[in-house]
Amino acid sequence: MGNILIVAELTQDGAIRDSSFEVVTLARRLAESTGRGTRGLVLGSGVGDVASQFASKGAGETLVADDPALAHYNVEAFNKAIRAAAAAADADVILFANTPTGWDVAPRVAAGLDAAFVSDCFKIEGSETGLTLLRRIFNGKLDAELSVSGTLVATIQPGANDAFEGSTEGGTQPLAVALDGLRAQFVEIKQAEATGIDLSKADIIVSGGRGVGAPEKFGEVIQPLADALGGAMGASRPVVDAGWLDHPYQVGSSGQIVSPKLYVACGISGAIQHLVGMKGSNYVIAINKDPDAPIFEVADIGVVADLFDIVPALTEAVGAAKG
Repeated sequence: MGNILIVAELTQDGAIRDSSFEVVTLARRLAESTGRGTRGLVLGSGVGDVASQFASKGAGETLVADDPALAHYNVEAFNKAIRAAAAAADADVILFANTPTGWDVAPRVAAGLDAAFVSDCFKIEGSETGLTLLRRIFNGKLDAELSVSGTLVATIQPGANDAFEGSTEGGTQPLAVALDGLRAQFVEIKQAEATGIDLSKADIIVSGGRGVGAPEKFGEVIQPLADALGGAMGASRPVVDAGWLDHPYQVGSSGQIVSPKLYVACGISGAIQHLVGMKGSNYVIAINKDPDAPIFEVADIGVVADLFDIVPALTEAVGAAKG
């Protein structure tokens, strides 16, 4: 049995993402149940201090791949470094956060190691024959259980575990990787021009899902309630995927992560990706015809009814209360 390698992901400012500390929580739980050790990995340029922080905040002994070629994300360079770290750490489990970086590099690492690959899982347990992983499918309506033996590479759903907040013993160890002759070279980062409303700063959000039924209904039903409350309009991923609203309106793990004082979910079933994006809301009101919709599990008030009966009535009542 080998160790668990936790691959840290850094922000553009050089800080460790919260999602990496969530992976630490899952990794430590798995280590305790299976007798494995944990090892960390930090990749970048001039990242010694960050690596020490990762080591002392849950990762344990941490490898540091410090090279100018790793200053910016480069899938070829990261793939080489992570595979070298897996060998150096004697790791048979390599874990990433399920972010765009994780989506890109983790399958390549798995292919290079001839390992099993499971994406977007929220729980890993040890068993007599190997490891059992759980991931949600069909928009969170079902949980898939997968059994894996041998080396495993997996990405972990952000928000599925609390970020590790304790302290641990652990130092850092340099990892030398030959990164000359790379075919891919970093050129620049192009930031998309901000459009729409920054939902991450909104105190009140009224979001609509597929239950709204048609793109024009957002302007007729959802936006008026948001305006009446002095808030912003949001949407679930299926709405954006259908082209009903632009991506800046999307709330979820692949959209905007929000934490308003009030979140009103209209016709949203509550897939795990959406719940991850709004779970920090202070107060949640959910309106849905399906009494078994997952959104009701996180709602402070749940209304099982047709949103076209409830939302216009709410808008009228708010307007009357304001005079």
